[in-house]
Amino acid sequence: MRKVLPTLAVAVLLATAGCAGSDAGSSGPIVVGSVNALSGAATFPESSQAAKAVFDAANAAGGVNGRRIEYKAIDDKGDPSAAAAAAREVVGGDSAVALVGSSSLIECEINEKYYEQQKILSMPGIGVDPACFSSPNIAPVNVGPFHDMTLTLLYGSEVLKLDDVCALLEIAGNTLPAYQAAIDEWTKITGKKLKYVDSTVPYGGSDYTPYIVKARAAGCKAITVNPVEPDSIGQLKAAQAQGWTDVTWLLLTSVYSENYAKAISNAGAGVYVPAEFSPFTDAAAPANQEWRDLMAKNKIPLTSFSQGGYLAAKYFLAVLRGMKGDITRETVTKALREMKPISDPMVGTPYVFGPAQAHHDNTAGWPIKLATGTNKWELSARDWLRIPRS
Repeated sequence: MRKVLPTLAVAVLLATAGCAGSDAGSSGPIVVGSVNALSGAATFPESSQAAKAVFDAANAAGGVNGRRIEYKAIDDKGDPSAAAAAAREVVGGDSAVALVGSSSLIECEINEKYYEQQKILSMPGIGVDPACFSSPNIAPVNVGPFHDMTLTLLYGSEVLKLDDVCALLEIAGNTLPAYQAAIDEWTKITGKKLKYVDSTVPYGGSDYTPYIVKARAAGCKAITVNPVEPDSIGQLKAAQAQGWTDVTWLLLTSVYSENYAKAISNAGAGVYVPAEFSPFTDAAAPANQEWRDLMAKNKIPLTSFSQGGYLAAKYFLAVLRGMKGDITRETVTKALREMKPISDPMVGTPYVFGPAQAHHDNTAGWPIKLATGTNKWELSARDWLRIPRS
């Protein structure tokens, strides 16, 4: 999935970036940007849609110190060249003061150095690639796939008491070391090791039968996978076709959706996921009420992605409203670096940007379950599951 940005294109883009204007503060709109996968093979439009809804509501209520927020969500198309161009358009061309609510498979890795160069901070709604969690200038609000994997393994081995746990890993770009580190963290906490690991499983595979057959032959009783929804549906159907119905699936938030639940009739011994935010399928959860109302008003799908974008914008507004003096990129960066942690019932871990060189502090997930024949997500716990601090 990873592509190499042509050298000439990089040179042109960096040269262009050097000519980009910088904000000096004014009474005009506060420009906030985001870089998102809005088209392409895997899209995440809800995060920036939710962030925009938060900012629109703030503008309708008078803005921030009388200034309205002008939100620009740029499409990276899941393409490295487009991701680089999108960041330069909103950071250099539009002189954004920060990026808020981004959601992309690749943009952190592509743009992290550019953000450092431009002294701008990014608060993605959904961070995906490893660079989202290892850069001084990027701090996602979500748990991320790597802590997600540690959490789902912890729940499987320590709560469900599952043995013979295996892993089928779909690897894009340089993500294998990060997934291995997540597995190593589980091993460090529990003293347990995976029975079988296959890191050759493709994204978008046409037939997952060979991978399922090998995992079953290895004696796996539970499998952790990091799939997107279509892949997971294919993998569960391949297991069902093989008559393998007593395997437990320890998956990630990436499959937590209503559409996925409707597509899975036979979940084997169950699909377990650590929801990164307060489970949105729990309609009675008070923690989600404000978010749920705003999404319904703006006809935005109720998903984990929209929860991430909503929270990123909410956190950003809280910091902005606490600022005194002019609002510029420089002052916003200073305020985010010096902010106090913000707690919200939609997450199990307080959010803070701060001065750290890496940001991977959200370590809580809410276990949920999809059982065979239900087509509905159910709460599997009454509280957050947290990765123990070492």
